[in-house]
Amino acid sequence: MNANKETALGFVGLGRMGAPMAERLLAAGYALTVFDTNQTALAPLLEKGAVRADSPKAVADAAPIVLMSLPMPDIVTEVGLGKQGLIEGSAVRIVVDLSTTGPEGARKLAEGLATRSIEAIDCPVSGGVAGAAKGTLALMVAGAESAYEEVRPALDQLGKQFYVGVKPGMAQTTKVLNNLLSVTALMVTSEALVMGAKAGLDPDILVDVINAGSGRSNASETKIPNFVLSRKFNFGFALGLSAKDIRLCMEAAEQLGVPMAVGQSVRSFLNTAAERLGSQADMTEMIRVIEQEVGVEVRGKAAGQAAS
Repeated sequence: MNANKETALGFVGLGRMGAPMAERLLAAGYALTVFDTNQTALAPLLEKGAVRADSPKAVADAAPIVLMSLPMPDIVTEVGLGKQGLIEGSAVRIVVDLSTTGPEGARKLAEGLATRSIEAIDCPVSGGVAGAAKGTLALMVAGAESAYEEVRPALDQLGKQFYVGVKPGMAQTTKVLNNLLSVTALMVTSEALVMGAKAGLDPDILVDVINAGSGRSNASETKIPNFVLSRKFNFGFALGLSAKDIRLCMEAAEQLGVPMAVGQSVRSFLNTAAERLGSQADMTEMIRVIEQEVGVEVRGKAAGQAAS
């Protein structure tokens, strides 16, 4: 497949991650047919030249390659294999799933699509909304090499690719492991900052020390300074989705017979945080659960500036 202006793609799911990825494909010159149940989400893409479809099947009737970015595994299964789903499309040959569904979900999708000779590319992404907009995502890819090579030019528009294997599910395993490490770092760094605040430490200085030493992580370098110390809590990834990702990781670990004591603790904490704060709360708000239990608030200079 050549990345030219005549190349037709489909895209299903125009949420926080899907919309900026679809916009990048449009900007690269791809002819894009799109579907989302939220009509408001469609408007910006239609204004930029995308064509509206009234179902996933209609997208798959119009494009040989369809990408989808959806929030939950059951929605992915329904869009891919259900009534009026991609599997019923007359043109589609390859489906690229950019969602996080877990390895079992990826295998189920691939097996279903294979009954209609449709190739599945398991391709979860990491990097958040900012990475989706900038085209700097990390894309973990699994599937037949021939199908991957065909979709690779389009994926080039979205970020850096890591081909991890031929079996759908391998990329999902990579993704949920990455997410486990990411959210664990955020959780334990949040605990450390609350303890520091209780001890009277300046949170800005504490974060500077952590980032100059061996405790640094993406959480301490990016999420904490930009979204916690500022009290903005607008990283852009829902707490409920983070809990879902860790559940998928723990389920995969159980199937493989791998004990993950730390991972189970993280899962329990995320479930508690989602119950107390709501599943739509930003994942960086998890620190509020710890703050409420201790009776302190971690507030940096940026929060004071924003309030003034």
